[in-house]
Amino acid sequence: MSDPILAAAPGPLTAARRPRRRGTGRTLLWHATVVVIVLVVVYPVIWMLGTSFKPATEIVTSNRPWPLHWTTQNFPDGWHANPSVTFGRFFTNSLIISVCAVVGTLASCSLAAYAFSRLQFRGRSVLFGAMVVTILLPYHVLIVPQYAIFKQFGWINTDLPIIAPKFLATEAFFIFLMVQFMRGVPREIDEAARMDGCGPYRTFFHVLLPLTRPALITSAIFSFIWTWNDFFTQLVYLNDTANFTVPIGLSLFVDQTTMTSYGPMMAMSILALLPVFLFFLAFQRLLVDGATSSGLKG
Repeated sequence: MSDPILAAAPGPLTAARRPRRRGTGRTLLWHATVVVIVLVVVYPVIWMLGTSFKPATEIVTSNRPWPLHWTTQNFPDGWHANPSVTFGRFFTNSLIISVCAVVGTLASCSLAAYAFSRLQFRGRSVLFGAMVVTILLPYHVLIVPQYAIFKQFGWINTDLPIIAPKFLATEAFFIFLMVQFMRGVPREIDEAARMDGCGPYRTFFHVLLPLTRPALITSAIFSFIWTWNDFFTQLVYLNDTANFTVPIGLSLFVDQTTMTSYGPMMAMSILALLPVFLFFLAFQRLLVDGATSSGLKG
């Protein structure tokens, strides 16, 4: 006759299943939490996408994110909403400014980062500390003196106040990022290049610059996205409708005196997201590599 106490006691197999069930429950709870967070984050984009296909009467009467009656008329209406300039002109202006900003940022910030990370000169530590401090300055503190300077140059209502500073290494964040990456490159490579007859410029262009490709890609992605989505700077310096960029063009749909055209505005907002989404999708892997190898993770 078997002992009832021993029969009720958990065997080795039952005891081994309990941690597994507990781990499965935690995994399901974790996945459910992540799904809820993702839905909360993505819901505005889903609503914007659905609204871009809704007729005007349904936008203000239905709370559903998806349309009951589908229409694509919002896209041509939004594209030709402005009687003098189409939305394609705004896309062209944004693309020119963003590409020039990326080129200027990579060229100037990589040179400045090379000087701070590799070259020895008097006051290097002080200048690097001052450069890092400028990251903490709010942009709005600088906008007034910058506007006064650019107005004296006659650059107002042109792309120059937005593009020219990018070629002067004014983006301290990207300099800091590249400096952190270059400091991880062994200095023995510089010594080997110097023994082969390379000077500082040839060492930078032919040796160090190719090795900093992940940091350059990361800087290019952030520079493109930030410039493409920038609204305040372009609103301050651009006054003519023909020079407007996409963010300012979207603000033209908001009319305080009449009814706002939500359908065309959402349709153009979806189109405005496409370049940034495709740019990020193409360089996503390099963005992660650059962020982790330059010390920005965690």
